[in-house]
Amino acid sequence: MKNLILLFIGLFLLSCSATTFGSDRSNKKRASGNNTSVESSIMVQTTPDLYAITTQWVKEYSKVNPEVKIEVIKVANPQDGSKVEADLLFVSLKDIEAMKDASHWRVIVGSDVIVPVISARNPFLTKINHQGISSEELATLFNHPEKQNWGTLLGNDLSAPVHYYRISDETVQSMAAEFLLADPAVMTGIRVENAKELIRSIQNDPYGIAFCRLTDIVAQGNTSLVNQVALLPVDKNRNGSLDQFENIYGSLSEFVRGVRIGKYPKGLSRTIYSVSPVKPSDNAGLVFLTWIITDGEQLLANTGNNDLAFSDRQAKRLEMLTDAPAQAEILTTTGIITTRLLGLSVFTFSIVILISIVTTLMIIEAVVRYRRKKAIWMSNSITPALILLNENSIEAPGGLYYDKSHTWAFMEQSGVVKIGIDDFLQHITGPLTRIKMKGRGEKVRKGEPIFSIIQNGKQLTINAPVSGTIKAQNDKLLTDTSMLNASPYKDGWVYMIEPANWAREIRFLFLGEKYREWLKTEFSRFKDFIAGSLKSNNVEYAQVILQDGGEVKDGVLSDLGPEVWEDFQTKFIDTHINTVN
Repeated sequence: MKNLILLFIGLFLLSCSATTFGSDRSNKKRASGNNTSVESSIMVQTTPDLYAITTQWVKEYSKVNPEVKIEVIKVANPQDGSKVEADLLFVSLKDIEAMKDASHWRVIVGSDVIVPVISARNPFLTKINHQGISSEELATLFNHPEKQNWGTLLGNDLSAPVHYYRISDETVQSMAAEFLLADPAVMTGIRVENAKELIRSIQNDPYGIAFCRLTDIVAQGNTSLVNQVALLPVDKNRNGSLDQFENIYGSLSEFVRGVRIGKYPKGLSRTIYSVSPVKPSDNAGLVFLTWIITDGEQLLANTGNNDLAFSDRQAKRLEMLTDAPAQAEILTTTGIITTRLLGLSVFTFSIVILISIVTTLMIIEAVVRYRRKKAIWMSNSITPALILLNENSIEAPGGLYYDKSHTWAFMEQSGVVKIGIDDFLQHITGPLTRIKMKGRGEKVRKGEPIFSIIQNGKQLTINAPVSGTIKAQNDKLLTDTSMLNASPYKDGWVYMIEPANWAREIRFLFLGEKYREWLKTEFSRFKDFIAGSLKSNNVEYAQVILQDGGEVKDGVLSDLGPEVWEDFQTKFIDTHINTVN
């Protein structure tokens, strides 16, 4: 393969050199004109609420691309995407849903989250965090001014007043009113001009409450909220208690993840789209969109919007643009390579193409090697790949102890205990892409988190089957996680642990047939879980449950979203936590 690549490079460079000189002269001649080409001008339409971020994008983009002329036009009520007379239209999800034509092309370019906030010094904070506040309870504050006290929100006789601070941000007020099903006109309160003034007011007023953008209250470094400001937990299902699946308020990262997987009220989050009747085919429009998704995301926070980390993955959006004509422009201001081949000489263009081809050949070679290795692992593995799953499909070698957290444990002759995941878990998740492990020397307790298995961002946190001290970890899994699937009981072991309470803890584990009997019940629960997680009218999931015998597909969780993984964690991992005193 290496000799083939070198031969290809030599022939390619030889063929390119013959045309470079003439092509460069031709390119210089074409570049000498002063007129702006059609491909260097873009017309952009935007709804009023997105005008600020749109103009900021245009301003910054023009600094690095002064040759591109961009005109921005406000559109009050975009109703039909097919009648848009611009190259690009920026709208929110609500505007898209109101459009008559649902077939238009679109790509997400940002997102926005509105949050209710209170003072971290609120004297009722513990009770608020325990039961949450529903949208109806919040709406009562404005629909019944005589009930503007904390007793109304908490369902008791507290007379402490609620002080509502109203920020001068039309988008915030509009989204808050829509969430509360309230008239914006009645949502009066103490007016504050900007986010700094709002933060200062909430910090100094234990009885204060306000709506603002999430980015308004994120501290420098984007890892926590500003001091003395807390998120007001929303009782989404209105049952008077902040249930486990609703409680996403423990930290900023946990909250952001909860928003991303749909645990936060949709009325308080907004997705920003670029829309057009068909996918943009001109170079200028595609390049501008690519820049927005990469370098331009840094500007979102400056205008009160969240970056793409609060929405779907950036790579997914870039994929929607990569099958466009080959002249996509590349901007590497932040080190994120998109595509910039526009205006390059033939020789430079050829070099870029050559690098791409050579890289592709190297990737193909790596894939071939990987498949050969995997074939060897699979041939030696206890667990063959299956199409359909049931309790009889799962391998369970004798001599191992199995835990309800879907882990196994085995004591070596040296006295250390080797642990890993069981065959059921690796089949259910499908191919795993990463593992997060604790370090050597760390102490672990039975039933507490010990490592996490990850598949393209979706993860499960696995609990320890036994207590003890980690003596060794399987470092090979850090570079080749596929061994967890190919050989969960052999090459895919995770830790070697020096046990602290082995004799007592194994009484809570399964051996042999007892594990098999338990697995039948677990499979029955899992089938019910999957059936309840799917929507019958969703074509994407239509084939996940098969009709012949009720068997499920191998790797069934691979087809499902992170919210289903979260539910699986709660119902199949965390519910089986066993501690030994």
